[in-house]
Amino acid sequence: MSALPIDADGRFSGYASVFSKPDDGGDVVMPGAFRKSLSLRGRHRVKMLFQHDPKEPIGTWDEIAEDDYGLHVSGRLVGEVPRADALRRLIARGAVDGLSIGFRTVKASRQGPSGLRRLHEIDLWEISIVTFPMMDL
Repeated sequence: MSALPIDADGRFSGYASVFSKPDDGGDVVMPGAFRKSLSLRGRHRVKMLFQHDPKEPIGTWDEIAEDDYGLHVSGRLVGEVPRADALRRLIARGAVDGLSIGFRTVKASRQGPSGLRRLHEIDLWEISIVTFPMMDL
C-alpha cells in the first residue's frame, strides 16, 4: 500500500487486502472471504500489530469491513505505547506505509496452471502495519 494517511492523533484508514488480485505469495483473496470470520470474531478480537509480531500490539481497530474492493479498515494507534508513537511519526513521513493480514486459511482452491491459491474463507486474526506488505496496492 502506498501513502497510508494518518492524523496527529494516530487515526488512519486504508485497505488491508483487496479482492481478486494476486499477492507476492500467489494468494488471491476472493470477495466474501472475511465475512464469516468478521461476524464471529468482530473487530475487537482482530489485533493491530507491528510487523505481525504478537509482542507488538500498537493500537485498536475502529472499523473492519468488506466492501466491493476489499477489506477496508480504520483504526488508531495507542499514543502511550512507545512503539506506536514512533510508528505514527514514521507513517506521517512515509517511511512505513503498508498493511498486511494475518490469518488461517479455512477454505481455498488452486487456480489451474497458474498455481494461484484462491482464498474463499479466511479466519482473520490480526492486521499489521508493515514495512513490506505482500500486496502492493
